[in-house]
Amino acid sequence: MSLRPQQHSHAPLARHAMAYVLAGGRGTRLMELTERRVKPAVFFGAKSRIIDFALSNALNSGIRRIGVATQYKAHSLIRHMQRGWNFMRAERNESFDILPASQRVAESGWYSGTADAVYQNLDIIEAYGPRYMVVLAGDHVYKMDYELMLQQHESSGADVTVGCIEVPRMEATGFGVMHVDGNDRIVSFLEKPADPPGMPDRPDMALASMGIYVFSTALLAAELRRDAADPASSHDFGKDLVPHLVRNGHAVAHRFTSSCVTSGAEAEAYWRDVGTVDAYWQANIDLTDVVPSLDLYDRNWPIWTYSEVTPPAKFVFNDDGRRGSAVDSLVSGGCIVSGSQVSRSVLCSNVRVHSFCDLQGAVLLPGVVVNRNVRLTNVVVDSDVRLPEGLVAGEDAAQDARRFRRSEKGVTLITQPMLDALNTAD
Repeated sequence: MSLRPQQHSHAPLARHAMAYVLAGGRGTRLMELTERRVKPAVFFGAKSRIIDFALSNALNSGIRRIGVATQYKAHSLIRHMQRGWNFMRAERNESFDILPASQRVAESGWYSGTADAVYQNLDIIEAYGPRYMVVLAGDHVYKMDYELMLQQHESSGADVTVGCIEVPRMEATGFGVMHVDGNDRIVSFLEKPADPPGMPDRPDMALASMGIYVFSTALLAAELRRDAADPASSHDFGKDLVPHLVRNGHAVAHRFTSSCVTSGAEAEAYWRDVGTVDAYWQANIDLTDVVPSLDLYDRNWPIWTYSEVTPPAKFVFNDDGRRGSAVDSLVSGGCIVSGSQVSRSVLCSNVRVHSFCDLQGAVLLPGVVVNRNVRLTNVVVDSDVRLPEGLVAGEDAAQDARRFRRSEKGVTLITQPMLDALNTAD
């Protein structure tokens, strides 16, 4: 499927909307990458954090009121948002609220579900008075114009509009699937069905939820209060609120292909849940393609982030057997590649690669130091890790599994505690 660049309408609807980003989940399938930080705070694409995609989509769509609900190990995320997203101005009717669980409703304090994470901050939302609420997951990588989804919501008269991606039918068994009629009205919501229903116009494809919902604020507030009073509810959008509106209201599916943002070169609508080590590694490495599936260089739809002040990347030594170079790679500011070969890799800021190393398919988070004579193949290295001289990872599956975390598809995850444990064992 070839996609044409979207004509991004910035009609007034986005100006009357508030984006509410759910960013409290740990993301356990990323294993040790979320030991110190919540999943939306994990680094991605050499410069960004995962949450920057949802936030940038909201900003680029014209939404100027944004709230972010945080919970699990939120310090890294909060610090990033304070540094990179503090440019909203109240005098322009803009706002950016960081909303940690804070005992606003009950003494228990913690958000008990995604819907409860909104319910506990209803007073803040209603004080701003937005006409619409765009509820977003903070842990997916994609580019989308929410204005177009808002327009569909308004024109359809829906109680809730659910953002959906089209996936091959039997690959949708791990998603919440929308069974729709010919007008994309949702007739049933099926959580991880064994036999997903096909789309009326494409029976081999299914509509899977993206975790993106649009409501009128008044209706959402009423539904959240009803749900909060239900002791049998788990207070979750996907498990409780949306299925209730499917059964008792008017729920409509919004197809991502109608609002995805492309620069014209991409072959398909790009959306990724980078929730496993394999998916995270692959999505990063995909960016090194000559024509990547996700265009980070589209200046018409920038991915905003905290731009750390760093010196330029540097490549030194030009001797046979000791040549500093990087090909098919993303290399951030502050990096120094000294007499080593880097291929099809992603280096975040301030990475140091010392001489006589060979890196292939390496995703190195900020501050990693690679000492001499290291060989890495298909690895993810957590931030501030110091790889010892002569380390080899990604070549011997059994050895990697004993020392580090090896994924189902053969990606090796390395953290500093893993290396410290090796030193202690020695």
